[in-house]
Amino acid sequence: MSAPTNDESHLWVTWDDYNRLIERLTLQVHQSGWKFDKILCLARGGMRVGDVMSRIFDVPLGILATSSYREAAGTKQGDMDIAQFITITRGTLSGRVLLVDDMVDTGKTFSKVYDHLKSQFADITELR
Repeated sequence: MSAPTNDESHLWVTWDDYNRLIERLTLQVHQSGWKFDKILCLARGGMRVGDVMSRIFDVPLGILATSSYREAAGTKQGDMDIAQFITITRGTLSGRVLLVDDMVDTGKTFSKVYDHLKSQFADITELR
């Protein structure tokens, strides 16, 4: 089954393409040489990306629920909601943390989550 046709408003990818893109992103992170202690994925979209990277890099995975794409059937970004708690497999959120999500468009999500994490988790030494 092929994906629908892309247009100015939609970019469609197949599951095979999606998984290849995760692998390519993982390779880019590895080639960057940056060493991190934990991965924090943004739920829901970043969960698959975070899961794959956590397994490949063998580091703990944390999950933070965020939501901003609720308007216009989930296609328009609105106000950002950030969950109060983080679920993490080992320890607490600290050290060098790689933040992952399924897409980047405006950078607003990263900026708001970055500010939130830096103010709530003093043990984070670096966040990318």
